[in-house]
Amino acid sequence: MGTVIDSHFLGLTAIVTVVYQLIFFIITALLKFDKVTDFAGGTNFIVLALLTLILKGSWNFRQVVLSVFVVIWGLRLGLFLLMRILQWGEDRRFDDKRDNLGKLAIFWLFQAIWVWTVSLPVTVVNASDHQPSLQTVDIIGWIMWSIGILVEITADQQKLTFKNSPENRGKWCNVGLWKYSRHPNYFGEIFLWWGIFVASTPVLEGAEWLVVLGPVFLTLLLLFVSGIPLLEESADKKYGNVAEYIIYKDTTSPLILLPPGLYGKLPSWYKTIFLFEFPLYSRNLSQ
Repeated sequence: MGTVIDSHFLGLTAIVTVVYQLIFFIITALLKFDKVTDFAGGTNFIVLALLTLILKGSWNFRQVVLSVFVVIWGLRLGLFLLMRILQWGEDRRFDDKRDNLGKLAIFWLFQAIWVWTVSLPVTVVNASDHQPSLQTVDIIGWIMWSIGILVEITADQQKLTFKNSPENRGKWCNVGLWKYSRHPNYFGEIFLWWGIFVASTPVLEGAEWLVVLGPVFLTLLLLFVSGIPLLEESADKKYGNVAEYIIYKDTTSPLILLPPGLYGKLPSWYKTIFLFEFPLYSRNLSQ
């Protein structure tokens, strides 16, 4: 059946993703209700993983494991972000979009591209007839996913607990994993999706290796577009005149978890080239 629809489910998953995101876009546009945005993104991954797994119907162990990984990640993240926004109120990302249908449509289109692209490794694995026996690289990928999701869950929970404490109002989170990275949740997310790609490599042949665009797209998105830059800009505006914050930023890695004592002693060029400490993360401080 998978061959009849399209051999790698690329067209099918694109159509399903666009329709799924369009439904939530209409809800958001008509009701001015933007609290379902992250839930729509997370659950869309689940829909694609289960749909391709069921349609192919071969139920190879590798396919099942990677699909389950996506379901666990999507459910956890989607529900966590939904509960958080219901608790906090409006999503500030939409402050300039609620009354601008064009900007709102662009956001939802970009979310659809994000879901479809990042899902590519699992989509192709679930569609493939080439399923060699399990290899060491499968286990490495599974370990990477496990570490990544553990870091992401821990970081999210630590920050939520920190923000919910009245005594921490007006402070930046620098406890737990946040002592070792300014964005440990993003490190976890990037690491787990690279793990899924690594675990997919035994299946890949020829042009199928282009599914590496999935984790590459996610990494670039968080490093340069909607992840770290926005949060760094917001934090710099809030705390840029606080000496302790400047010290925290100088001694804490932006992404990879490292001891502050080590990171603070590294030269700037090394941080930029190897540890993602890009100048755009501090452009508001320089101003």
